[in-house]
Amino acid sequence: MATATSQTAKVTLPTDTQIHVVREFDAPRNLVYKAWTTPELVSRWWNAGRGEMTTCEIDLRVGGAWRWVMVTPDGHEVGFHGEYRELVQDELIVCTEIYEGIPDDGTGGAVNAMSLVEIEGRTTMTLVCEYPSKEIRDFVVSTGMETGMQDAFDLLERVAIELA
Repeated sequence: MATATSQTAKVTLPTDTQIHVVREFDAPRNLVYKAWTTPELVSRWWNAGRGEMTTCEIDLRVGGAWRWVMVTPDGHEVGFHGEYRELVQDELIVCTEIYEGIPDDGTGGAVNAMSLVEIEGRTTMTLVCEYPSKEIRDFVVSTGMETGMQDAFDLLERVAIELA
């Protein structure tokens, strides 16, 4: 049986406004995609083990909205929302992402493009996050997002493996 790996996402900053993430999952891409797009499944991994998901809304269509919110053990609410711009079943999700913990700066937030490629039952996810400015990108990096992302992707892999 496959087992989830740990801390294996490779994170780079290829331009002043991008975060680039590559992560391999020991699961077929249709199951990784399902774990990324089904509210009940997202609720099992997105919080990275750091709180309780209180909202997981997904209107999976171009122009549809999504909103994910969790509350940490100390009561801090962490919420993100956005709109789907492009969807290709089991292959691609392009959406905006706005962190609700800071005032809306009018830029529309980040644009995230997540693609999935499967080879011999293993899926490589490439995630490119494009920010409106270097300052916003650097702020995101400074929050420690990588540690939470690593833990969340480990949980995502476990969820996808369990679906097999």
